[in-house]
Amino acid sequence: MLKNYYFAPMEGITGYTYRNAHNNCFGGIDKYYTPFVAAHVGENLKTKEKQDIAPDNNSDINCVPQILSNKSKAFIRVAREIAELGYSEINFNLGCPAGTIVTKKRGAGFLSVPDDLDRFLDEIFEGISDLDVNLSIKTRIGMKDPSEVTRIFEIYNKYPISEIIVHPRTGKEMYRGTPHMEAFDEAISISRHKLCYNGDLKTISDIKTFEEKYPDIESVMIGRGLLANPALIRVLKGGAEPDKNELKNFHERLYREYIDIMPGNIIAVNRMKELWNYMRVFFPNDEKKIKELRKARTDKEFEAAVRVLFSSGEFVYRG
Repeated sequence: MLKNYYFAPMEGITGYTYRNAHNNCFGGIDKYYTPFVAAHVGENLKTKEKQDIAPDNNSDINCVPQILSNKSKAFIRVAREIAELGYSEINFNLGCPAGTIVTKKRGAGFLSVPDDLDRFLDEIFEGISDLDVNLSIKTRIGMKDPSEVTRIFEIYNKYPISEIIVHPRTGKEMYRGTPHMEAFDEAISISRHKLCYNGDLKTISDIKTFEEKYPDIESVMIGRGLLANPALIRVLKGGAEPDKNELKNFHERLYREYIDIMPGNIIAVNRMKELWNYMRVFFPNDEKKIKELRKARTDKEFEAAVRVLFSSGEFVYRG
């Protein structure tokens, strides 16, 4: 039965500001995974990446930094930097399906060259063998075809991976269609590692249905479902359902903190607009108000649209 609930990394949204605000306002998450830091040969981490994984910015949450790379030396160097910060787990991204990533054989694109991936894993596990840190993997089931899952998991079985988070779509599919649960079943039958499921768990009903079908899986990772309903896991665990005032307070805190740390207010506005792509589900009957919010070109226009939405919008919670 399910014991652990992880918050999936979402580039551009779930940075440390969001993670801390979510944990403080809603809680219920066992691990927050960071958007990936890119490890390149001869390049240091960007200031933004360092800030996102800085322990002082993640002190009250269980945070797991994630690395994206296909160069073993670069991966090892960054993994060592992260371990020196005191983290006990590092996650390797083999799931990102973005075109700019996969064309360079990184993220899900790395799955298209399994022999290269095998060599890479051999090199990095050797390179970090002296570190007191666990290495987990977040993976797709293949790049082009679900049948690739067999070869990929045969490779994973060769290495001391602490946990494998499986999103049963191919990289090519992005987030289209439905997860290939038969491929997830194949991964279960092959794998000698602890598995976590990720993919299309958007409601309490989705989670309970999954739990009934897979009683031996103890962990799930949720992304879009939590962005749409940040109280999802709290309610699942028997806590209070969210209301309009709680969502308003969460939104206000997050927006003000973005303004404090970002170089321009419109950048904070755009970050919040991304989040409203998901949270709009709370206002299904207020599309015009949501549209005004998304059309805002200045911080003043955005703030006015948000005030109208929260003052006169019809808040609907569907679980």
